[in-house]
Parts: sequence; C-alpha cells; structure tokens
Amino acid sequence: MTSAPPIGPLGVVQTEDGGELRVWSANATAMELCLYDERDANWLVSAVAMVRGDDDVWSARSPALVPGARYSVRASGPTGPTHSFEPTLDLIDPYARGLARTAKGEWRSYVQDDAFDWEGVGKPAVPLDHVVLYEAHVKGLTKLNPDLPEELRGTYAGLGHPSTIAYLRALGVTSVELLPIHQSVSEQRLIKQGLTNYWGYNTLNFFTPHAEYATREAQSGGTGAVLREVKTMVKNLHAAGLEVLLDVVYNHTAEEGPTGPTTSLRGIDNESYYRQNSKGEYIDVTGCGNTVDFAIPAARQLVLDSLKYWANEVQIDGFRFDLAVTLGRDERVEFDPEHPLLAAIVADPQLAGVKMIAEPWDVGMGGWQVGRFPSGWSEWNDGYRDRTRDFWLTDIGAARANGIAPNGIGSLARRLAGSAHVFPQNRGPMASVNFVTAHDGFTMADLTAYYTKHNLGNGEKNRDGTGDNHSFNHGVEGPTDDTTILTARRRTMRNLLGTLLLSAGIPMITAGDEFGRTQRGNNNAYCHDSELTWVAWQRDEWQVDLLEVATLLTRLRRENPALRPRHFGRFGETVPSATQMDWYNKEGLSMSEDDWDSPAERTLQYLAASTPEFEEFNRILLVVHGLEDAITVTLPEHEGVTGYELLWDSATTALDPEQHAPGSELTVTGTSMRLYRAH
Repeated sequence: MTSAPPIGPLGVVQTEDGGELRVWSANATAMELCLYDERDANWLVSAVAMVRGDDDVWSARSPALVPGARYSVRASGPTGPTHSFEPTLDLIDPYARGLARTAKGEWRSYVQDDAFDWEGVGKPAVPLDHVVLYEAHVKGLTKLNPDLPEELRGTYAGLGHPSTIAYLRALGVTSVELLPIHQSVSEQRLIKQGLTNYWGYNTLNFFTPHAEYATREAQSGGTGAVLREVKTMVKNLHAAGLEVLLDVVYNHTAEEGPTGPTTSLRGIDNESYYRQNSKGEYIDVTGCGNTVDFAIPAARQLVLDSLKYWANEVQIDGFRFDLAVTLGRDERVEFDPEHPLLAAIVADPQLAGVKMIAEPWDVGMGGWQVGRFPSGWSEWNDGYRDRTRDFWLTDIGAARANGIAPNGIGSLARRLAGSAHVFPQNRGPMASVNFVTAHDGFTMADLTAYYTKHNLGNGEKNRDGTGDNHSFNHGVEGPTDDTTILTARRRTMRNLLGTLLLSAGIPMITAGDEFGRTQRGNNNAYCHDSELTWVAWQRDEWQVDLLEVATLLTRLRRENPALRPRHFGRFGETVPSATQMDWYNKEGLSMSEDDWDSPAERTLQYLAASTPEFEEFNRILLVVHGLEDAITVTLPEHEGVTGYELLWDSATTALDPEQHAPGSELTVTGTSMRLYRAH
C-alpha cells in the first residue's frame, strides 16, 4: 500500500466572503450544507447545495459560515447493503471543531473561534529518557480535590489549577496522559441500563473537546469558550514544565454497528469509511461494532489532520493510540508495520517532536503486534506488565501453596533491562512503555487484595473484564484487618512501584496507584462515573507513606541516568547513552544459567553503569529478592567500585543511611528490593 497525496483542506475554511465547507465522499450523489439559527439549533435558516469537485470533495460557500454558525451536512446516495444514505438526516461534519446539542438532543457542528493567546508559553519537550507518564482522567483526577473551588472540580480548569499542578510536580511525573477528551457519547446499551461510558472510548468527533469536562461557565460561554479552557489547561501545565498527552480513539466511532446511531461518517459514506463485506456486514476488529478503514486515503488524512490540529492548535505534546493495530491494517485487514498511516504519523513535519505511543493490539486476527511498530513509535509493553505482576504476585502465591515459585528471575531481569528481546536494537528501550496497571484492569492496590474480578456493578453479571489478572490477594479476598496481610500487601505495592520506576524504558503510573487507590475489585470500571473511579484526596497514614515512596522513586530515577538508557548496549562496544549492565547472584558472582532460570534462585544484583553523552557518569546497584524468606547477599566486587550507598529499601518506609564495601554480607528482607549508588 502506498501513500496518496493529500486531498486538500477539509472542514470549514474561512474566505473573504465567509466560509467554505469541504466534505469528502466518494459515493454520495448529492450533498447539502444546512445552516441553523445561532440561538435555536433546530431552526433551519438555509440550505446550500454542495458541488462535487476534484478528489470527491464536495463544497459549498456561505457568508453566514463564520465563527458561531451552527450547521450540518445532509447526503444522498445509492441504496444497497453497503450504503446508509438518508437525505433528511443532519450529519456532523467529520472536521467540525465545535459541537452543540439541540433541544431534541441532536448534534450540530459549529464554526469554532480558535483565537487564543499562548503568551509565549511553549511545549516542555521532555526528552524520552526523562519521561514519567501519569495516566489520568480529567474529571476523575480533580473531582474530589478539596483544594479546588467547587466549580472547578472535575474540569479542564481544575486540572490546570495551581493545586493540581503542585501535586503533579511534587510527585515527580513529567507528562500527563489524559484518557480521551475528544467529544464522546455513551453506547446505546449503556444508556438503556442507566450507565455511562466514563472512560470516553466512544468518539463522536475527532476535533472537538468533550464539553462536559469544561466548567459550567465555559459550557455556556459561547463559541470557543470550552476550547479556550482546554488551551488554558495546556498552557498552565506547560508553564509548570508538564507535558500533556491525549489518549485518542481513531480505530472506531460512536456510530457502533450497522444498527447503531448514524451521526457522521456512516451517513456521509458508509461504504468507504467502515470495513465491511459485500453484504454490508461490518468487519469488526475493535470489539466496538465498527472499524474505520485506513486502507482508504481519506480516512488516513482524517487522522493526520486531527493529530496536527491538536498538536499545533492546542499544543498537545503526544498521543497514545487506542487499539493502534487497527490503524495499520491494509486492504486485506492484515497488519502491515509499513502501513502508510503508521509511517506518516511519525514522519509528518507538522508532527515533529510529538510523542507517539501505540497500544499495539486489537481484537482481530493477528491483533497482538507488540514490538512490530516502526521506528519513532513507543508501545505499551503488556509483557512487562504480566511478568512484573507474576514475579511479585502470582509466583509468590504459588510458592506459598506449592513450596516453590514457578519461575526464576530471568524473565523479570529482561524487562528491567529494557525488553531488548521484544524491541529491535535500532529502537532501543525508549520503544517500551512500561506499566503495571492502566485505566482498564485492577488498580495496583487491588492487585494485592483480590484474586478475582468483582464487576457485578457493571450490569453484565460479572462476565465483563478479564479473568487473567496475574494478581494475588495475600490470603484474604478484599479488605482485611490482619496486620500481617496488610504489611505484605503494602510491601508488594512498593515492589511494584520500584520495579516500574527503576526499569529501563518509559514508565507509566496510573493515577492513584502512587497512594494505593482501590476500585473494590472492579477491573473494568469504564461505566462508573462515581467515587469508585474518582481519585481520593483524603488519605490514610499508610497511603501517605506510599505516596512518599513513589515521590522518592521518581526522584531517584531522575538523578540516576544509569536507570534510564536511551539505547541498547552492544557487546564489546561503548554505546553513548546506553547502560553497561553486569549481573550477579546472591553470592556476588556472575550469574550462571541456573541462577537465571531456577525458581529456587530468585535473587539478582543488577549493576548498571551509564555511558555518558549528556549527563555525568553514574553507576547503580539494584538488588532484587523474590522469595518470602530473608536471604544473605554478598555485594559484588567490580572494577572501579569502592563502595555502595543505600538509596532505597522496599522493606521499609523509613530509611537509615548506609554505606557498604564491595564483598560485604547483608541480610535482605523477603520479597524486597534495594537500590544503591555505586562509588
């Protein structure tokens, strides 16, 4: 598949005589621009016939098509199983930058007022090796924050408020990755159940911000007010040195399956925009009812134009692509790593420097493609997630039950070092977005407290959500007052955070994990807009302690470049901005094959030295012990190392400074980690 030249500007383009609307449709036989009264979006003021021009672009001009104008598109076309034309239906312009609801609940596009003063504030441009992602929901992060004025809680303005920014900066994250803020709606099934799609993975339009996350003042503030609140949020975060990334859902739309609501692409050109067979049956590789067909140039351009709008007009720093494999499927619905859309996203000069993160799977045939995206992409590393959980959770549970853990330490060690077995040499550890939890699945605290999902509140009889959680409840399902179990759970949380923030790659913290947020065992809380999913700001003493650990770990990562190599090393060479890695067993000797693979030998010492390019030389020692019995460890002797300074110990929340010579014998607590700086 080769890339096609751009079709030209689409959407509303301002001219000297008002505005021109340009809409692509290969199969329409007639189209109309419908203009509505600014105060009553149900009142049709005029209809202008659109003219078909080059590249199947339909256009119409009107002096009334100026900022604030409400409008829709109506399209006529052939009948047949692959078409869904309905000439009386008001459709959303796919390029609409603003949306308004009518009194009847219908949608109208409106011409956006993009004016905004950035006051010279630019993007922080955080280098990838310094990035610490923080995945959060605009509403959920701020809804319960008592330091915010009531009217700002749960809003863009609340996220950009000094109190929220102060928290994020103190935690030490660099980049906030927001769950979808494109305008979304709830699925018809959820509406009938009285539930809502809280996460927002059901996009109505790719250019318009979700209005319900704005303050009431902005929602009633006229054209451009919601967008200005979004831009002000971004500007405030940027001024504090924090990046803003968006989770974007281009793989499907809110039109659902063939019997779902027709709001935009289906009515404009169903046959072109959605994957289907000759009978009109949708080819659904997203699990959401429809799949956008990126084998056609117009669909690819829609994504690129949306990305460029958000990256430049709204100054967004990066994007995480939901079900990104769908974006790389060709005419045969097969994944192609060289797909023109995947290549264009990282090659377009208007997207230079923008961070691109793939969720490298979908639910179609051949949907798991971790490690196969092109250079310039980073990817969610689910293997990292599963092996980290196994090492600290399921393996420990199995060892209690059977007397021995099922796995050695080698699998975890590969992830600590950047997953070179997954990502090719030329992409390096920055290709791996490491995570232990995300918005879907158990929270970190729930991983340590629940063995099975508890999703009855979702209305699907506990059928939804994965049953493969790689979790361990430490002996009791759910809450307990048993101090032994609570101590073990909290140490496990510290180990999970430590593994995440001390591994090579790009770490991602899920909002609330830094202090042990729970969803009471619900591992698929997408339909709960309530305190179950909102981040709590009142915390128990143990949660304050855990937050301090997370803050310490982000600082240690920042201060020790040996923990965050930009490139993979090569044997016998000195690679700039890589890390020289040496591996030792508990006796301080080089690891043998048995040390790597034996379930009885789950202890290693990882000595990592930076190869300086932009920062000072640095060397650390990470000690990992994955059995519940304490063990004696001999610190390794290594050329150039004269001593080890203890920086962190997951076995305790109160650290006493320690200095140890190479060859010293130390007692290491069961299931714990230690980080030393080597001198």
